[in-house]
Parts: sequence; structure tokens; C-alpha cells
Amino acid sequence: MSASISDILTAAKNIVTAINGLGQTYLKVQGALRSASITADTLVSSGQGRLASISVIVPGSTDGMIYDSNAVGSLIDPLAVIDSTVGITVANLPYNNGLVVVPGTGMTVVVTYSEG
Repeated sequence: MSASISDILTAAKNIVTAINGLGQTYLKVQGALRSASITADTLVSSGQGRLASISVIVPGSTDGMIYDSNAVGSLIDPLAVIDSTVGITVANLPYNNGLVVVPGTGMTVVVTYSEG
């Protein structure tokens, strides 16, 4: 029994669809988006998503914090602490409401995240 051209094309389409799905999953976990440099309390994303990593570009004199919130003034659901030293922290944490970044005093931070 031999495969028809239609069967071969269907198999190729399924492979492409699977590879695309893997690529999308990879981007969601690794962070498809990157914030600008953050030096003050900032709403980075509203809605659901995933915080992939936190990069401290300029150290601060105090630690910062990231909240699962959709408003800068609503800081009740802490998600991650931002260490006051220069470096990258892999977070890989889901958020439900939004992503509010509150850098420590004198700190500059960039976050990598995915929405949806």
C-alpha cells in the first residue's frame, strides 16, 4: 500500500503545525516581549501572561518588587522580588491580572514577559 500525494501533504501540514505550536510555546515560556528600561512604578502588561525573566541593569539601594496587578496603585499580590544587584533572574511565573514593576531606589530594570 502506498501513500497518496494527499496523504503526504496532510502529514507535512501536520508537522508544520506541530513545529509552529512548539515555537509559540517556547516564546511564551522564554518571553516574547521585553519592556523598556523601568526606573519608576510601571504597569507593563494588563491581563494574563507569564513573567519570564527580570534583568537588573542598574543596581539599587533597596530591593524592588513585581506584582500581579492591573494598576500601579494596587500592590496587593506580590509575584517576585527584584534583587538590588545587577544580574538576570529567570522567573517563569504566570500572572493573572497584569504585571506591575516597582523598582528599588535608584534601580533600572527590564522584564521579559509574554501575554495571553
